[in-house]
Amino acid sequence: MKKLLLAVSLAAMTASVQAAQEPEAVYNKACAVCHNAGVAGAPKKGDAEAWKPRLEKGMDALVASVTNGLNAMPPRGMCMDCSAEDYKATIEWMSK
Repeated sequence: MKKLLLAVSLAAMTASVQAAQEPEAVYNKACAVCHNAGVAGAPKKGDAEAWKPRLEKGMDALVASVTNGLNAMPPRGMCMDCSAEDYKATIEWMSK
């Protein structure tokens, strides 16, 4: 009985952990519409010079900007199912 309870508990915990999303997939579904063309001052994907001053503020500040919204960027950057880790990985991918 203890083994069954342990197995059920572990399965429930595993199911509740959201799998990390691929940065390119997040970008394509939520970020590309603005960051491909640099809409409203959004830094373009791969534009290292545009990303440099933002990255200098630190990843926590960038993730907070995405989470809370900043200027023309809406809260959560249009990715309602993204975690902070998803945002971090996507920002790193976009800024290269």
